[in-house]
Amino acid sequence: MSCQSGKLTTVGSIDSDLDEASAAQICGNPNIVWTIEDAGNKNNVYGMDFKGNIVRDIDIKNIKNVDWEDLTSDKEGNLYIGDFGNNSRKRKNFFIYKIENINNVEDETIAKTIQFTLPDNVKSEDFESFFLLNNQFYIFTKETKNFKVLKVPNTIGTHVATLVTEYNLKGKNNRITSAAISEDNATVVLLNHDKLWKLSNFKDDHFFEGDIEKIEFNHNSQKEGICFKDNNTVVITDEDSGKEDNNIYTLKL
Repeated sequence: MSCQSGKLTTVGSIDSDLDEASAAQICGNPNIVWTIEDAGNKNNVYGMDFKGNIVRDIDIKNIKNVDWEDLTSDKEGNLYIGDFGNNSRKRKNFFIYKIENINNVEDETIAKTIQFTLPDNVKSEDFESFFLLNNQFYIFTKETKNFKVLKVPNTIGTHVATLVTEYNLKGKNNRITSAAISEDNATVVLLNHDKLWKLSNFKDDHFFEGDIEKIEFNHNSQKEGICFKDNNTVVITDEDSGKEDNNIYTLKL
């Protein structure tokens, strides 16, 4: 594993009405960053411009925010909510919600449901991150010591997740708070509060058998959302920790 220092560029300050911007995703419209709030907040998806202003506010009428943690999207303009937070480690049923054609939705809509349970060889753990590759969702456990990667098919209905791999990202205070894959499917990023891991030169879904590069930000805040703006640039968002402004950043990889 190699290591380098990355310089974040602050491009906006997230609207104070969003206490917990728990994810980031660009879906179709390159000028909007979609986000959600964490457990116990509204069942809404918010679109922000790059200054952090809320420009879209969509109420998802038929689902509940049990513990929404991350967002991903497909090339058809559909947005997916990962409802799989599990702080108590007691949850048995997890959900991914599909919002079709998010950029054509007005003020409210309904979502389609993908439900999954864990395989027998995986105990109930906390999940905060996922992305979509080849019509499979790849879901990462939060803790990075012997953490696990699961996959679930992008098909409406109920599934049992499959264990893909286990890996150990060594170090202290390493937790994966969000994940993303570039549009060309060549680069995966895993986010932490003060760093990210860049995975590249892998084949298929053997993400940790290629190059692994740790990029330290020299900046520590409660970073909870990451997505790709282009194949070489990521967008990162803060969740409000109460200690400082929560911002939108960009980083050239």
